[in-house]
Amino acid sequence: MFALAAILLVSSIGGLNAFYLPGLASVTYCSEEKENNNCQKSLKVYVNRLNTVENIVPYEYHHFDFCVPDKDVANSPTENLGQVVFGERIRPSMYSMSFNKDVMCKTVCNRTYTPGDKVSQDKLSFLKRGIDLNYQHHWILDNMPITWCYKVESGDTYCSTGFPIGCYVTKFGNRKDTCITQPSMTKMDTYYLYNHVDIFVEYHPLSDEDWSASHVGTGGRIVSAKLIPRSINHPDQGSDSCNKGGVLGFTGGKLDEKLIIRYTYSVKWKENTKIKWTSRWDYILESMPHTNIQWFSIMNSLVIVVFLSGMVAMIMLRTLHKDIARYNQIDSLEDAQEEFGWKLVHGDVFRPPRKGMFLAVLVGNGCQLFFMTLITLVFACLGFLSPANRGALMTCALVLYVCLGTPAGYISSRIYKTFGGEKWKSNVILTAFFCPGLVFGIFFLLNLVLWAKQSSGAIPFTTLLALLALWFGISVPLTFIGAYFGFRKRPIEHPVRTNQIPRQIPDQSLYTRPLPGIVMGGVLPFGCIFIQLFFILNSIWSHQTYYMFGFLFLVFIILIITCSEATVLLCYFHLCAEDYHWWWRSFLTSGFTAIYFFFYCIHYFFTKLEMSGFTNTFLYFGYTAMIVFLFFLLTGSIGFFACFWFVSKIYSVVKVD
Repeated sequence: MFALAAILLVSSIGGLNAFYLPGLASVTYCSEEKENNNCQKSLKVYVNRLNTVENIVPYEYHHFDFCVPDKDVANSPTENLGQVVFGERIRPSMYSMSFNKDVMCKTVCNRTYTPGDKVSQDKLSFLKRGIDLNYQHHWILDNMPITWCYKVESGDTYCSTGFPIGCYVTKFGNRKDTCITQPSMTKMDTYYLYNHVDIFVEYHPLSDEDWSASHVGTGGRIVSAKLIPRSINHPDQGSDSCNKGGVLGFTGGKLDEKLIIRYTYSVKWKENTKIKWTSRWDYILESMPHTNIQWFSIMNSLVIVVFLSGMVAMIMLRTLHKDIARYNQIDSLEDAQEEFGWKLVHGDVFRPPRKGMFLAVLVGNGCQLFFMTLITLVFACLGFLSPANRGALMTCALVLYVCLGTPAGYISSRIYKTFGGEKWKSNVILTAFFCPGLVFGIFFLLNLVLWAKQSSGAIPFTTLLALLALWFGISVPLTFIGAYFGFRKRPIEHPVRTNQIPRQIPDQSLYTRPLPGIVMGGVLPFGCIFIQLFFILNSIWSHQTYYMFGFLFLVFIILIITCSEATVLLCYFHLCAEDYHWWWRSFLTSGFTAIYFFFYCIHYFFTKLEMSGFTNTFLYFGYTAMIVFLFFLLTGSIGFFACFWFVSKIYSVVKVD
């Protein structure tokens, strides 16, 4: 398994230069004078929703008073389910260009704001609020983000997939980081709007032999798109006004005089023979957090795995082996009466737990999440879910979750039948509706808040109906089918019989009591994943591109091993203390990793994010609660099955009268 993980890891890291995303074809462009129908001569810039690290609520491009075509929604590209759920709203813009044709200070539109006009005041106020909260544009050219590259404090160049609306200089003269493009923006309590962009497009040329038609003109494929935003107070409508005017700023108070904002852009083309189309995302991804931190995370996790594996091996090969040999050598009744340790509870170890139906339901849903996560990560490592295929990750996860209802129903029903349960209707209904319904209920409540804010992150009502249709039309029937076959199977046979009268559990020490054991069980698994969690949280809340699925897959394998080994280790200690209540404890021990995950999310919110206000807090912890609950089901199920296998194994190799 480690070999497989290593192969996938290398392929996912090195594959950035080796192959491109399967299913996405390149687009060839050529100049207008080239007579070829197999190439495109013009390019259109698409705009995505605007977001910020200071506010969870994203907004569509037209929500701000920017230049918007009349029929932007009708001509928008089709969005997949994952894009809609993530709140992406890609719309056509009024920015366009012809291949390899430079543009100088082209006017897009003019926006006028009149004093005393309430509509103008509201639009300008919302624009000021967007500048103050550092909302970011996200533009797309040839299915590739137009990046804003700038120097950071370390001297390295960071390429962001978004660029700010503008810059705000506070009443105390403090300049935000978004003011780095123009040092002249220094006036206090002033909003500076970036109404001009210089776009730099690089293309990889194609030789004449690559063309099947006329050999007139040039052609190529887009390999890089960057821009520099600027604030310009245009003195006139001329094409050279971008180099004449000063900065465009307006105060934070009411509008005293008529304000006209002219939006312009320039385009410069450059040939680049070094970058190939298959590796055009590299310059964006390479500016993200470096892989040496990821390797440190992996090495840290491997040390924990080796430590745990050593302890488990010591128990299995030495202590447990001696116990089994000693138990099997007992012949006389007197010796049998002197038994101690985990063999004493052989008549109670498989006694059905309290609330066994609920445990079976949680385990069944946890297995559904486990297989969904595993298959999704495999597809991601193979390149099918790269950042170039927007929304593919969420779409894949949702479709897999819906289609994996059969394993959930089958496993839940088999475990419940093994517990001796007879209320099969209640079991299958809870399996199909409880956990998904709880998550959907929280999601719907959060969606109402986004609806009230008129945010692009709000899921449209039709999409909610589609999600409900997937749930009720596919997942629920598959869960019922799995439960049907699960109840038809015979219960899982245990290696030892269960006594009719429960054995009394002796007083436990502090370390063998349930709660301390459960709390200790989640520490080591969380220690293996917390660095990876930081990058995942950054991708969700700080809008950074996450692409290191090879590392994530390897960490997931390590998480499975650590959850299993920690649960088995603590289960053995409790059985040696003659405490046979291991069913729920095995689930909660590894599931407690989610509680540490939740505490880490709280720490991340107060130390890494700049959000404030009730809405942001409510949305953040609402989405966090959903993720933590799903993670609890996933890790709990891993520990449950590991402990179930361990207990069945050790009691199957001892002689019991």
